Amino acid sequence: MATGFVEDGFRFMARGNFGERLKRERELREVSMDELTKATRISTRFVEALENEDWAKLPGGVFGHGFVRTIARYLGLNEEALLGEYDLARSDHLAAAPSKVEERIPSPPTWLPVAAVLVLLLFLVGLFYAGRYGWHRFAAYRATKKSAEASQQAQPQFDPSSPGSAEQFSAGAPAKAPLDLSVSTSAATRVRVLADDKLLLDAELPAGETRHFPANDHFEVSAGDSSAVLLELNHKAMPPIGAPGASGRIVLSEKDLRP
Repeated sequence: MATGFVEDGFRFMARGNFGERLKRERELREVSMDELTKATRISTRFVEALENEDWAKLPGGVFGHGFVRTIARYLGLNEEALLGEYDLARSDHLAAAPSKVEERIPSPPTWLPVAAVLVLLLFLVGLFYAGRYGWHRFAAYRATKKSAEASQQAQPQFDPSSPGSAEQFSAGAPAKAPLDLSVSTSAATRVRVLADDKLLLDAELPAGETRHFPANDHFEVSAGDSSAVLLELNHKAMPPIGAPGASGRIVLSEKDLRP
């Protein structure tokens, strides 16, 4: 029988028992691994890594929190309490290693200062000649950049934090867009985002990328690899958009923010 105390239906265990606790809660509810992964659309390898506390196989930051929140919600556990225990267990693993024993640094050879001066002189000479050539390239670059900036300013900008940006995004809409979508990737995958039926993104995003998009009514998000994409609507984690390793599509609106 597990030791600890109960708060909001969630038992707190000693440090280091997060994975064991998570597995026990799943088995107490008679939820199989296959059922959990199908219901939450989280890859089996990620769920097994959480239960085994195999941190090397888990993404960090917002992805790890998103997995824990989704599992806690499906099992009927306290999301914040489970997140706190997850962070505590992971912080123990990531604790800084003891510093190495300081080693005595040998004195530099006597010729080193002379060599440093010669290298510096050669660098200055090279910089002088490179500067004459580089100035012409820089002038051409500035002219090209100014032309690009002028072209960009002529196009409508979608910035949810600036006044009047919502009117630029959709005629007759309120002054401030009520919905904000955050799209983060744990691996490279193609992502397509429509806001109020207007295409804002259709590109291959690299791993570790985070993009924000505004909308007045709803979003439609598609991804080539569902398990590589984590969505947050107004800072609230959304469920996976499809089966792990497969493409998926999801429509999000204000109703997804309701409890």
